[in-house]
Amino acid sequence: MSEMFAVKRGTTILTGKPFACALNSKCRTVRCDNCLKSGKLLKCSSCQYVYYCDRNCQKESWPIHKAECAHLRRVLPKIVPDAARLMARIILRLHRGGADEVGYYTETNSRKFKDLMSHYSDIKNDAKRLEHFTMLYGVLLEFLSDTLMPNVAELMGIYGRICTNSFNILDVNMNTIGVGIYLGASVIDHSCKPNAVAVFEGTTIMIRTLTDLPSLDWSQIRISYVDLLSSNEDRREELHGSYYFWCDCERCKQAEPMAQASSCPSVSCDSPCSIEDDDCKQCGAKLSQAFKETFREVTDFTAHQLEKMKTVAYLDVSKICLKKQKGVLHRFNVQHVRTLEMAHIAAMNLGRWEDAELYGKELAPGYQLYYGEVHPLTGLLYLTTGKIQLHLGKSKQAFEVLKKANMVLMITHGDKHSLVREELKPLLYQATMESNSDIHNGV
Repeated sequence: MSEMFAVKRGTTILTGKPFACALNSKCRTVRCDNCLKSGKLLKCSSCQYVYYCDRNCQKESWPIHKAECAHLRRVLPKIVPDAARLMARIILRLHRGGADEVGYYTETNSRKFKDLMSHYSDIKNDAKRLEHFTMLYGVLLEFLSDTLMPNVAELMGIYGRICTNSFNILDVNMNTIGVGIYLGASVIDHSCKPNAVAVFEGTTIMIRTLTDLPSLDWSQIRISYVDLLSSNEDRREELHGSYYFWCDCERCKQAEPMAQASSCPSVSCDSPCSIEDDDCKQCGAKLSQAFKETFREVTDFTAHQLEKMKTVAYLDVSKICLKKQKGVLHRFNVQHVRTLEMAHIAAMNLGRWEDAELYGKELAPGYQLYYGEVHPLTGLLYLTTGKIQLHLGKSKQAFEVLKKANMVLMITHGDKHSLVREELKPLLYQATMESNSDIHNGV
């Protein structure tokens, strides 16, 4: 008899409202400061800084905004750094009894703000973070009155808790639109092979299971703190730099022949090769000095271009990189997958739908390998590809890929999430109708 799982994959095991959160300043004129939705917005007439959907959102936000409104007005036209605004909101919250607030993660287990690890000594020994803290300290001195400012040690404790416990709040397309502290959810540890995922509906966090679990044991629940589309080495460096621990999860312990691999010089062999070797372990083809040199040049060139494209993706640059990578980088090399991602994003931004479809399809195997078949980003890629194919009149292909999107997103987001209700279901319906009509018309 197969083992019975108490918790099925696709179960919401925790939902929570933020203890404190702040909308990204780059979104402040296009998203509501309260619910984070975009749409027709009204400016706060007093500070002229924040925007709201309507009176209701303004009213809901008033308890926290009331305390910052005058300060925001005073510093205009300066934009308050996101981390400073979140820190200020936490300080204001703690001033109003927030220290006693609890966030439950089971019926009986909960956490208060002070229970969050501050990594005080790590922060003090981290030159980059200390410099950031000093800058924020100066901003907060100007922003808050002396009566509200905690002492430096307390403030560093708050800063440390933000650095190591905050969640990026994501919109339906998995773009960061804000940052928040969630007391209950902060109990969850990291793994590069997570069994759960955090998704958002507005400011509400939902932790959903990606695998079947024998029981709900919070010491075994894992989400990923970092982007999984990177090599073991890069992920471990990032985790240590940001969260002060060396990851030793099962994925980090395994060898990863693909992440930094070259193609095999033999066109008929698809095996990944290590550039340190002299021949392909699969077919014995020689990796010449010239090939190794080309590999290093292409790798350096790609790294430089990807760094430049961190804020905006360019289609022509991505295409140049892809051309150089052909026959040099293995198709599962992280840099190659990242370049395809940039090409896909850039093509969509330009409305180049044939290109966008092509790169989306080429990107899927890389996403499946690094994120896993069941992951919000994999599901979203299927959804986007289906949407593009519908636009291009390829309803049969769209229907097949949207079914895949449905399988994934029902696990990662669930049928009540706005992404599924407002985006996926209507597209699936449209694809079904158009496919049936094609069959009926003998297309």
